[in-house]
Amino acid sequence: MLTRVGAWARRHPVWTLVIALAVIGIAYRVFRPTPLTYTYLVQPVDRGEVTSSVTASGKVRALNTIKVGAEVSGQVTRVYVDFNSPVTKGQVLAEIDPTRLNARAQQARAQVALATAALASAQATVGRASSDIATQRRDLARREALARRGYLSNATLDAARNTLAGSVAGTRAAAAQVASARAQIAQANAELGAAKLDLSRTRIIAPTSGVIINKLVEPGTTVAASFQTPNLFEIAADTTRMQVEASVDEADIGSVREGQPVRFTVDSYPNETFNAAVRQVRKAATETQNVVSYLVILDVDNRNGKLLPGMTATVQIITGGRTKVVRVPTAALRFRPRVADRPGEKPLPASVAAVYVAGPDPYRPVRRRIVTGLTGEDHVEVLRGLKVGEKVLVRSKSTAPKKTADPDAETTSEDNDSAG
Repeated sequence: MLTRVGAWARRHPVWTLVIALAVIGIAYRVFRPTPLTYTYLVQPVDRGEVTSSVTASGKVRALNTIKVGAEVSGQVTRVYVDFNSPVTKGQVLAEIDPTRLNARAQQARAQVALATAALASAQATVGRASSDIATQRRDLARREALARRGYLSNATLDAARNTLAGSVAGTRAAAAQVASARAQIAQANAELGAAKLDLSRTRIIAPTSGVIINKLVEPGTTVAASFQTPNLFEIAADTTRMQVEASVDEADIGSVREGQPVRFTVDSYPNETFNAAVRQVRKAATETQNVVSYLVILDVDNRNGKLLPGMTATVQIITGGRTKVVRVPTAALRFRPRVADRPGEKPLPASVAAVYVAGPDPYRPVRRRIVTGLTGEDHVEVLRGLKVGEKVLVRSKSTAPKKTADPDAETTSEDNDSAG
């Protein structure tokens, strides 16, 4: 058979060459290795800082916000300040129409005058009664002397005594009128004082220096202070120092302590990080839709004036930190290579930490058990199992060409799924 094939090949060299090339092509297509459409990205193990933190959101507030209200009712006639107006302690912010309270004060003054006149009349009555008593006592003494000598009857002596007793009783009544008049004066003075106090309250005074951050009244507005004090203004006492009221989830509040450093950002300055410190962890829980959280107060230096009350802050409370430790990216502990690249691998318990280290074959990474320490947002401290310089897998990247009509488009894509 081989002799016939060899003879045919010698007689037909061209066809022999064509058939040989075809057989070689078919064998290559059948047995060639399938090109992989992905690769693994690695990062080296290094030394550096690892920080653990608690993330929360909150609002920027003034350190001391004072609500200024009106204690009397009436129509606002003048307003002297506006939003963002700086004010000093004792400055007049607004005025309420004092007409009705002026009339009340005048009425109280008239009552004082009437009570004073009544006191003067009662005192005159007492004086006159005292003079009459002195006269009647002298007359009674003369009558008693005459009666002893037998010149006057006992009936006449008794009449003089009765007259003296009536005058003494009248004097006591006049003294009671004096006391009543003095009480009326005190009452009228109290009413006058209250009227003057209410009259002074028609001028709304700033209780402290600061900046007006809210104005709730305009000229012509009628305020009613019958049941509660209506708020007219809000003053931020000191805008150079602010506070952030952050709401921390109950799962994280256990690691928050007073004095811990804080970093936060606000939407107005997305590329700038502000520093703060935990001043207070309030123990009163807040429950919203079955989610329990606690309020944490942060002290902020705002001497540059960038932060304004009411801004939303994204807060990162630093609960722990270590420097110059062996660390790996947090993504390395979560990432798992494709199942085909780790044949026969047995799963590890959930309590065991492991990463995959790049080996000589980039598609045969080696699983390495490690002992971890402090866990941060970006890095994890490694206590045992890795050395500085080793490379760990963090994600995969697709190398398959993209189907795109743009010839200048990139032909690689990322594949971050961890095949597990």
